Amino acid sequence: MIDAKTWDGVQSLLDNYVRIQASDTVLVMYTSDSYEAAAWVSAALELRKVAVRRVWMAPLRDDGFQERLRLALPALEQLNGRLVVLSFERDTMSHTRALAEAVSKYQPNCAIYRSISTCPSLFSNALRVLPEELSARNIAVLERCMTAQRLKITTAGGTDLSVTIDPKHRWISNRGIARPGGVVILPAGEVATFPASIHGVFIADFAFNVNAITERDSRLHDHPITVWVEDGRAVRYECDDPPTSGFLEECFHTHCAYNVGELGFGTNFGVRDAIPLNSHINERRPGIHIGFGQHNQDPGVVGYQCAIHLDLIARGGIVWVNDDPEPLDLENIAPSSGHHPGSTRDEDVFSPETEELEIDDCCGILTSEGLKLFSLPQAL
Repeated sequence: MIDAKTWDGVQSLLDNYVRIQASDTVLVMYTSDSYEAAAWVSAALELRKVAVRRVWMAPLRDDGFQERLRLALPALEQLNGRLVVLSFERDTMSHTRALAEAVSKYQPNCAIYRSISTCPSLFSNALRVLPEELSARNIAVLERCMTAQRLKITTAGGTDLSVTIDPKHRWISNRGIARPGGVVILPAGEVATFPASIHGVFIADFAFNVNAITERDSRLHDHPITVWVEDGRAVRYECDDPPTSGFLEECFHTHCAYNVGELGFGTNFGVRDAIPLNSHINERRPGIHIGFGQHNQDPGVVGYQCAIHLDLIARGGIVWVNDDPEPLDLENIAPSSGHHPGSTRDEDVFSPETEELEIDDCCGILTSEGLKLFSLPQAL
């Protein structure tokens, strides 16, 4: 069964993000863990009398996917409007290269929207916020921070960080709005960069999000994680919950995982309470998050690659920019009416398609006793 808020989110996806037209042909891709979402969206399209085709995929490894995809795609001469690809997965984002190759002949008349962390909350919370509203908040953050040299970040939970920004590091802005030839990663609502330097204390009291398949409850409100950061590295961390401490030990044990690879600002005000799922939904919550391990820059700019990307997420955040006496309150961002900068990057994804870590994958795939790591959306 689907409740009213979730159904509203399905309609918002089609109306506000995809801007579906009767002439469009839609391909719905889904993994078994997301078949309900695929069914909801397919039903909504059928009610609108929009042509819809479906193709199932196994996550990460699926030898038969390319052939099923080929058979599901319409012939070019059958298209009256756009080809719209909607994909739904819970833990993974799979077959990026195969999809890109298969739809290349439909460009520029093709739009791709890929959802990770698919669950009812994706629709009932994250997707009910208009992309234009997310864009206006992202612009407000970028206008204040892109030209900054120094940031001072605090939270009600006790975070106290000093950050230096270098203009050579690119900014990422995921606002749910498609660029020609691009892929929209959902849920949307984040601005991020790589901090040139960062030190202080960070307290994650909301949730974590890691590029791993895990059934661990991601919520941290009952057992916050405290990380001491010096020279851009986690030098100490603690949590009063033993299982969470063990999880952190396993994550930080990975080569270079102690490096701060991302400074992120969540902007999706539809996300208020953390959900148990290890998810990008939690990461979009208005507030500060730090990504440890893999960074969000070109490989040559930062100079290392890491198999893991662990986002630790705080509730809210106050950002003091340079010497400006008026801080940026991430839980109460005044939307900007300015133009979105053209120099930012969209969030992108690279999924592993061999057994080895590939140089262009953001994370690759590894297996350990407790974590199976895979590629999550990053900007590269």
